[in-house]
Amino acid sequence: MEKGNVQAPGPLWKIILVAAVAAGIQFGWALQLSLLTPYVQTLGVPHAWAAFIWLCGPISGLVVQPIVGYSSDHCTSRFGRRRPFIVGGACFVAIAVFFIGFAKDIGYRTGDPLENKATKPRAVAMFVVGFWILDVANNMLQGPCRAFLADLSASDHKRMRIANGLFSFFMAVGNVLGYGAGSISHLYKLLPFTSTVACDVYCANLKTCFIIDIVFLLLITIIAVSFVKETPFTGKEEVKDDEENSSGPFFGELLKSLKTLKKPMWILLLVTALNWIAWFPFLLYDTDWMGREVYGGNVNGNDAQEKLYNAGVRKGALGLMINSIVLGFSSLGLEPVSRVIGGVKNLWGLVNFILGGCLAGTVGITKVAEAWRTKHRPEILPPPNNIKSGALAVFGLLGIPLSVTFSIPFALASIYCSTAGGGQGLSLGVLNLSIVIPQMFISVVSGPLDAAFGGGNLPAFVLGAIVAIISALLAIFALPNPPKQVSLDAGMAGGH
Repeated sequence: MEKGNVQAPGPLWKIILVAAVAAGIQFGWALQLSLLTPYVQTLGVPHAWAAFIWLCGPISGLVVQPIVGYSSDHCTSRFGRRRPFIVGGACFVAIAVFFIGFAKDIGYRTGDPLENKATKPRAVAMFVVGFWILDVANNMLQGPCRAFLADLSASDHKRMRIANGLFSFFMAVGNVLGYGAGSISHLYKLLPFTSTVACDVYCANLKTCFIIDIVFLLLITIIAVSFVKETPFTGKEEVKDDEENSSGPFFGELLKSLKTLKKPMWILLLVTALNWIAWFPFLLYDTDWMGREVYGGNVNGNDAQEKLYNAGVRKGALGLMINSIVLGFSSLGLEPVSRVIGGVKNLWGLVNFILGGCLAGTVGITKVAEAWRTKHRPEILPPPNNIKSGALAVFGLLGIPLSVTFSIPFALASIYCSTAGGGQGLSLGVLNLSIVIPQMFISVVSGPLDAAFGGGNLPAFVLGAIVAIISALLAIFALPNPPKQVSLDAGMAGGH
């Protein structure tokens, strides 16, 4: 059994420094969500194929996090168990940002055409490589950071709750910074060199955002690993004991746990999987929906249509920032609200109805926006304030179910798995399967599904709405009540 090196809880200031790394991680994740799907389409990748690129996140989350987590548990470096992985992850983020931000420039210098509508195969290749590295790096950072906080908390449950709360707080800070940066239309003027022959204003803004992110992340990481030291791990007996009692470093234990899962955990996995099938289409295409359906822009259209699309994407980034603020505040009220309405499973079901209603509401907002554009043709104008306000309200309301998605499933998993002898790490590893596999499913089917119904985002959103309602009903009527009070903590979940 693994035992941490810290015999007593570390001081609070050390926990704050390590938790602050979450702000840098989430800054980059927020930029991914808000800006990268539209950016992919400027490289000439069709909308229907953009979702396949997003397979990077769930695949790396499925493979990289368990491997890195296990490796960091058994790392015997003189610098400690967690810090080498944290530093390595930050360095890989820097490499990934270079490939993504400068993909168009590299592609142009190696033979890609300059025409907006032309496919840029070399730039696409650079982007895909950078995107995969970025997702791997984010997973390298997130897992060891959480484990480092657990080490610093030792066995003090109160200190662990404080550490999780601080991690959640800095996640919200990173979200607000990332979405806020993505919504600024001329941020590239801070770094004028980012605008080049091959890189237009949108591309230069993206490049500037990522450069700011890497400076921010590296600064926080350097401060954290410099001031928070680790005792080198030398627990050879613990490692030997782990190996003797498992059929593999991590995956053997995971398979063994799956074979012994009780019915409540299987239902939890099902509800969680459906929940993420509902979520992922919107997380994937939210800013594209604002630019394409709400604003009526076209990333591959004429100059006016492209400008309108970019304005919609920036408004979508603002919506995501609002979503993050609502997420932060609503997570503070989950515990008392769950007691009022009869438990966490009723709360989960209720907010999934909200999720389904918001996703269905995107259809109504889109139809109203289309009717307004038809009335004002041939002028190319942004939608009126009432339509923009309705779309932003959807973003804001979705912060409520998102706070539950980031907390209740993880809290229930730790309780249900405890009866099978699994700890928190193992239970979250099991639950992770019901998150990343649905993401892979949506990444594969959402593009062809949207293309089959005209190429927009609404078919995937409607699918999400239907699945959200099914998930809500299962949460209320099939999910067993937990045997004891659940301590809710929105900091338990990450970006992938």
